[in-house]
Amino acid sequence: MSFYLTALTAVSNTAFTFDKLFSYRVPPELCESVKVGCRVLVPFGKGNKYRTAMIFELNRSDMPSDTDRLKIITSQIDYEPVLSEELLQLAIYLKSNTFCTYYEAVKAMLPPGMNIKISEQIALNTEFSDVSSLNTSESEIYRLLSQCKNSEIPSLAEKILNDGKASVISSLIKKNALSASTSFKSAVGDNTVKMIRLSEKYVSSPSDFKLTPKQKIAASLLSECGSASVKELAYMCGVTDTVVKRLAANGAAEEYECEILRNVEVNTGVSRCTDDIVLSDEQQSAFNSVAEVLQKNVPACFLLHGVTGSGKTSVFEKLIDYTVKHGKQALLLIPEISLTPQILKRFRGLFGEKVAVIHSSLSLGQRLDEYKRIKRGDADIVVGTRSAIFAPLDNIGIIIMDEEGEHSYKSDSAPRYNTVDVAKQRCRKHLAVLLLASATPTIESYYNAGRGIYKLIEMKNRYHAGPMPQVEIVDMNIERSEGNATEFSRRLVEEITLNLEKGEQTILLLNRRGYHTIISCCDCYQPIYCPNCTVPMTFHKTNGKLMCHYCGYTSDMLTVCPKCGSERLKKMGFGTQKLEEELSVFFPTARILRMDADTTFSRYAYEKSFADFENGKYDIMIGTQMISKGLDFPNVTLVGVMSVDKALFAGDFRSYERTFSLITQVVGRGGRGQKQGRAVLQTFMPDNYVMELAARQDYNEFYNQEIAIRRAMIFPPICDMCIIGLSGSSDELTKSAADETVHIISEKVNEHKPDSPLRVLGPVKCAYGKINGKYRYRIILKCKNTPEIRELISTVVKTCANEKEFTKISIYADMNGDIGV
Repeated sequence: MSFYLTALTAVSNTAFTFDKLFSYRVPPELCESVKVGCRVLVPFGKGNKYRTAMIFELNRSDMPSDTDRLKIITSQIDYEPVLSEELLQLAIYLKSNTFCTYYEAVKAMLPPGMNIKISEQIALNTEFSDVSSLNTSESEIYRLLSQCKNSEIPSLAEKILNDGKASVISSLIKKNALSASTSFKSAVGDNTVKMIRLSEKYVSSPSDFKLTPKQKIAASLLSECGSASVKELAYMCGVTDTVVKRLAANGAAEEYECEILRNVEVNTGVSRCTDDIVLSDEQQSAFNSVAEVLQKNVPACFLLHGVTGSGKTSVFEKLIDYTVKHGKQALLLIPEISLTPQILKRFRGLFGEKVAVIHSSLSLGQRLDEYKRIKRGDADIVVGTRSAIFAPLDNIGIIIMDEEGEHSYKSDSAPRYNTVDVAKQRCRKHLAVLLLASATPTIESYYNAGRGIYKLIEMKNRYHAGPMPQVEIVDMNIERSEGNATEFSRRLVEEITLNLEKGEQTILLLNRRGYHTIISCCDCYQPIYCPNCTVPMTFHKTNGKLMCHYCGYTSDMLTVCPKCGSERLKKMGFGTQKLEEELSVFFPTARILRMDADTTFSRYAYEKSFADFENGKYDIMIGTQMISKGLDFPNVTLVGVMSVDKALFAGDFRSYERTFSLITQVVGRGGRGQKQGRAVLQTFMPDNYVMELAARQDYNEFYNQEIAIRRAMIFPPICDMCIIGLSGSSDELTKSAADETVHIISEKVNEHKPDSPLRVLGPVKCAYGKINGKYRYRIILKCKNTPEIRELISTVVKTCANEKEFTKISIYADMNGDIGV
């Protein structure tokens, strides 16, 4: 070989403080097969522990001295690139903009089924005799291993490695006293079936083989069809599997494995054609505006603001059809897994197997195989939740984000990205159109549309000119004063009764699961908190347990207050379980469906439950926010909003926006067929302007009120906001680290003097100061998201993380952060 090859790689499990692209030498046997975008196995760190790495760049050198000091790639995992050049560049963007490591960005793009489990086996080299060359530490470990049975050596070596003596083990391997072998295995293997075909020898000279009559029948069928599965061939010929296998054993045929992709089962219903979709004038105008830009092959961003029931999905279908017919690919993002069955049913009914789906409720094997379908070009349309933004499409024409304002489009773990930002990057690369759509766009999106950054499209009327639901606000203070202590206003009971009599369906929203939301002591007035979190435990009647909805801690129902020892405990608050029980008392003949995280564990729970509701098997559906958006049930004419007052005071500057969106969206589930919709909004704050504007479905007025507040308080979109979060098992140490971080920010600002202004708020304890045993503090930075500011924040995080006294404190930065909990 006349050249030497080096690889720049992103290595897994590196810390943010020292993460970079690491150089490795490619061994001669891999030089021809290794490619950019492939994963490899590399030794890393002082102990040379094996880790997965992604190749970002390959470089040739004519001089061996340039590569002599580099560690060598151990083995190759992928023989074809699993990430394209575009996605590798996107990983670099995520590294720069979201303060993650390179490999965290890579991992977010690959299906979990591709994760690699590495096994390293250490054994004694029986031919080693130069014991005198070992130093004291090496001799001690070598002698210890020599006294063990061969089967005990790997586990003991692993214990020694974990005790911080990896360098000694590494030195013993270099001196050939020990040998090391490495293997890896994917989290999910390929789904294969055993196939059989005639061998070349038999095809060229069948007379050389003596076959039994039954084998001749099998061989004759194989000569006609070419190949078949072993079981299929046995069935078609009326013989046993043994006959078929003996055909292979004597050389007349050969067996091989054939990959069979795991399908995502979808009830597509009646097949449809896009020509059957008739658009209204408003829909046609929206379609024309976007299609005109699609023809030009230039990147652009549209905001489609359409009232609930205006038919935005029909516009999506037409635009996706237009995109695919012009030889490009389409990506449709939805915020909730619960919306997937209805959306997928519509799109599979229109486009068949061209549609792939990606979301976390699929099995690891299904997600892996959907990824393969997309990468092979078998699917031109991808439907999915947030992670689908990384689908390996290579010719994107349009990306559509439905309900673009939903919080689920923001990742809460590294890489902490906003899907909108990633979508913009992909559209720039592919010269594609980004269509953001919602009845309640984010304040940021509507602000950008007002400034001309986005092109605004309005759809102000419901499809077929149907009226918006009639919303009635019920003051629960009056209900209480007049003796109604239940969670149901008299007005809501009347409306539900009327719906049951007419055979129409009802949706009730209560955004709290469980039975009782608080168990409080009547003597010390303290709720029962989770021992791992500063969060009150919720009582679940189904299993009779107290549960924490943040860390998952579960305990039996307590009879004594943990703080004062009192036995006077009172159950307060109500969740969806109690709502279901009380509904059964009020309406004993009603068929009730509860939809929350406790009833949707199974993979197909959403699809089955929503299908049953659509088919009229239930009269009333109650649930949390998963039922508030995107669903389309023509027979739903009544929506009840049980209680959303608490959401107004969630401690986040976006709390009013989220409450308005939640009410508007769930009210919009009613009256989507030919019948008039009604809604009852129960509240203890009837005069709050958010309630009034949500009842009127008046987004424009809400936007005007909200943007005025944000201008006065300097909140996004007037500025950008970064959250620096710190967590640790010691409250005092975490607080000290937060204080030190603010000090470091001050030092770095004085040192670098950034051009754009920076305001620092905090540190303060988070609304829930302790989650899962970790105390939590945050610092809020009001700033402009510029490369200069990001570099400053990155330096601050690395400096604080490298402080010796804070090694046990976790610190992160989030440019898309919400104040939240």
